[in-house]
Amino acid sequence: MALERSNDIYALPEDCIATALSLTSPKDVCRLSAVASTFRSASQSDAVWGRFLPSDYLHIISLALDGGDSLLSQFHSKKDLYLHLCDHPILIDDGRKSFQLEKLSGKKGYMLSARDLYIVWGDTPQYWRFISLPESRFPEVAELLDVCWFEIRGKIKMNMLSLGTNYAAYLVFSCKSRVHGLDHQSAEGYVGVSGNESEKRRVCLDPEGAQRHRYQLIPRRVGLFYHHHLAQMRNPEAMLPEEEPEYPKQRGDGWMEVELGECFVKEGQDGELEVSVMEVKGGNWKSGIIVQGIEIRPKERSR
Repeated sequence: MALERSNDIYALPEDCIATALSLTSPKDVCRLSAVASTFRSASQSDAVWGRFLPSDYLHIISLALDGGDSLLSQFHSKKDLYLHLCDHPILIDDGRKSFQLEKLSGKKGYMLSARDLYIVWGDTPQYWRFISLPESRFPEVAELLDVCWFEIRGKIKMNMLSLGTNYAAYLVFSCKSRVHGLDHQSAEGYVGVSGNESEKRRVCLDPEGAQRHRYQLIPRRVGLFYHHHLAQMRNPEAMLPEEEPEYPKQRGDGWMEVELGECFVKEGQDGELEVSVMEVKGGNWKSGIIVQGIEIRPKERSR
């Protein structure tokens, strides 16, 4: 029977309202809970937040480093569990990955630890070393000591991600001291499905890269400017502006991140999501960064 007046919705049983709320999104439920006490009460229901949790959340939690049962026993409602998984990443796969939910949508996100990545020369102590830092979510991080061939790769099974979701991958890192060898040479980021081609993008791993680019020095000597202008006239392609690289951004947890690329996860898509960042063209030695991991999380698609 159709409702004759809009106010009649408040007369519906709470479980009916909860069912309706579960068909929206976590963001919408939080907004509606502020409209009326009826919505507020229904928005606390396990029927609502159980729909927002991933269908395989019990399996994922069972992989937790501290034990899935102990984690589940801490929460009396699925809303509390949902919010905990949004705000507190849990370590899984023997501490080699972390799992987290995106708060507004409930989509799954992961971070691959440095130990879960393939790092060229990563097992050679003179080039890389693994250390422990209290500010890292993982037991170990990778410190770049000195390397000419810089290459890091990671992968994750597509079926571990949320379907119908656009994902972006980020290198999460910090600097122990000033970065060397990567301050004037951009790296190459890549994100794509195994067996498929995907575009690569330029990324900057220098924390001061954006500022350096903004205030880059302009040659003042007329002779230099003249010869540079003459070279451009002889080679028109040199006049085309170079693509702006992705620059590092500060995260809320104190680390930095730089976006390596995006990929949309389709229904029925098999294989693995592959992520890489490398700099092998400059030929210079590089040092000064500490890698916590590669984070793969939902991102709105660019319009």
